[in-house]
Amino acid sequence: MASELIPLPARTLRLGMTLPYDLFDAGGQLLFARGQTLRDSPLVRSLIDGGAWVSAEQTMEYQRARAHRLDTLVLKDVPLADIAKADSSFRMETQPGSPPKIELGPREAWSDLLLHTHNLLRENQPADFPARLAGLRDAALKRLHAHPDATLLLLIFETSQEFTDYSARHALLTLLLADLVAQQLHLPPALREALHGAALTMNYGATAAHDRMASQADAATPAQRQAMAAHGDRAATRLAELGIQDQAWLTAVRLHHEAGPGPLTGRSAGETLARLLRRIDIFGARLAPRRSRPALSGAKAARAVFLDEQQQPDEAGAALIKVVGLYPPGTIVRLANGEVGLVFKRGFSANEPLVAALLGKSGSPLSAPVVRDTRLASQAIAASLAPAELKLRVNLEALLKL
Repeated sequence: MASELIPLPARTLRLGMTLPYDLFDAGGQLLFARGQTLRDSPLVRSLIDGGAWVSAEQTMEYQRARAHRLDTLVLKDVPLADIAKADSSFRMETQPGSPPKIELGPREAWSDLLLHTHNLLRENQPADFPARLAGLRDAALKRLHAHPDATLLLLIFETSQEFTDYSARHALLTLLLADLVAQQLHLPPALREALHGAALTMNYGATAAHDRMASQADAATPAQRQAMAAHGDRAATRLAELGIQDQAWLTAVRLHHEAGPGPLTGRSAGETLARLLRRIDIFGARLAPRRSRPALSGAKAARAVFLDEQQQPDEAGAALIKVVGLYPPGTIVRLANGEVGLVFKRGFSANEPLVAALLGKSGSPLSAPVVRDTRLASQAIAASLAPAELKLRVNLEALLKL
């Protein structure tokens, strides 16, 4: 074909997704046409792991229409108040002769947000960066606010399964957790928006380095740790050059690895956000695997932030655990009756969520997920398991319908 082909990042595709573009192999042979649904097969799984190519022209059209709508509004000098109201739902605009409008399901929308985040955070010279970042933020938060437990289930579970695209996944999960904490602490709108921005950009300029360290088999080298030591300062400086003027946002990015323990009261706005970001950052990192180490269980990740660096109760960490629970949606647990399942909904208390049982007492897979109420003694949580301990391919679509 005439258009240049470009490779898709690994794990961009998902089983069951409706393709928004044609898929080719490296030689330009059409494998799947736009609009088809990806069904499970060895070929599809190989494409998910890497090896799929798309038309640059078609992909640019797709991304402009669905992920860069705000850019167009900026170029047309639309007032900022109207830009803030713009629909950023990432849907393909329907035009005469074009395919029907694409409605993305939860997993496809997550893949789309992940790709958009990956691209924006890695661009060397991003145009209209503040407006594009705002569009990404609004699209992610719109999904969270519409279906909070389902969104947490999807993001936390998929984060626990993958070390590829670590930075983009971590940025989106940090954003959503930051929004929940901001609501819990009743932060004023200006500080909440600053925390959102800092959550997405705290590692700006270091995303490629973070991704390399997540994918390498060995632990970070002394040289790598030294190179990352001041990445908060570098990120804040670069963000200011790109037009970010909110000082609380920039301070939070600069200090997100240096905000020490202690109460939030008495800190400046930026220092308060930095401490919140620090605890959220640690929590998300514990839930994510790297090639050099597995992800922790939900309970261990919670304990890592509930107690501070001096092993004292932490105000910022406690706020996070209060909103996600000791066993967050998307984490694996064993019940008192011997079943193993996935938390799919937060409960009335931090340690009593709703669980979808996946494995029976004998260890055999159940024919379908079975809802368990952990407030009942027989169905109470007996242990929090690391993701690697679940030897089962999870049907997330079935769980999301719960």
